Amino acid sequence: MPSTFRIPQATISGLYGKAMTTYARRAWGQVPDNAYVLWHHRKVLKAVFAFEGKVARWDELDPHLKSYAQLASAAVIGCSWCVDFGYFMGHTEGLDLAKLREVPRWRESSAFTEVERDVLEYAEAMSVTPLAVTDELTARLLDALGAPAVVELTQMVALENMRSRFNSAAGLQSQGYSDVCDLPIVVPSTP
Repeated sequence: MPSTFRIPQATISGLYGKAMTTYARRAWGQVPDNAYVLWHHRKVLKAVFAFEGKVARWDELDPHLKSYAQLASAAVIGCSWCVDFGYFMGHTEGLDLAKLREVPRWRESSAFTEVERDVLEYAEAMSVTPLAVTDELTARLLDALGAPAVVELTQMVALENMRSRFNSAAGLQSQGYSDVCDLPIVVPSTP
């Protein structure tokens, strides 16, 4: 399903545009649709890219847990672009694809450990309105991961909420980063 670009697609130009598109094509094979939207406001674009560069260096949370949390959050929000890109990134980072496919069905799946299940539950609980995070769930995560990792997890899910809501509002849909992706949208179930 192609993007609808509710915010019109901008024409990327100039030296900064050339550098950005060259980097994107080398890193991901194509320019992400959200770059065409962000190009309308260079200060926002630069701030987002600078922040994402810093986020990429965070290292307190296991990268697999981070990927699962981001996918769960994007799926709850219903951002097919983010789910597609997240699946692609998980693939390029060497995550188990069969396990990634189970993220939307994590409650019914036997593929996840208890800690992974708590991370997925936390990501969903942070991505619904109103938030459904409980003291008990947070305490389990603090015990299992430690405070620095839980802070990083919380920020990653909050960031994925921002990404997913921006991309969905802008009309962006699965861009085909992964030809085996469109994971079903997660419908949060009650425990």
